[in-house]
Amino acid sequence: MNTKENKKSRTTLKALEKISGRKLTIGSLLGSIREGEEMTQVEFSSLLGVSKQYLCDLEHDRKTVSAKKAAEFAEKLGYPIAQFVRLALQEELDRYHIPLQVELHLMRELAA
Repeated sequence: MNTKENKKSRTTLKALEKISGRKLTIGSLLGSIREGEEMTQVEFSSLLGVSKQYLCDLEHDRKTVSAKKAAEFAEKLGYPIAQFVRLALQEELDRYHIPLQVELHLMRELAA
């Protein structure tokens, strides 16, 4: 991601947060994707390879995921991994009250 793409990504995030009325999290992102696909939690959790309860906990921000798991979710859903990983890392920093903001830069193309 270059600087222009980072700015666009941050602007998009702020717009999504304004629409939803809350901070975008990996759980709210997954919930939005699931609802957009008109899938039940059972169907969506099966697609992700997790339990329905775990998905429910994610969607309600009771649980978080590792960066690795966030990347796996993105790949299974056919989305670029950067935004999923950024959200997962940011949530960890926020949980421990570390006042940093995550920005990602692609170092190399991932092997297919």
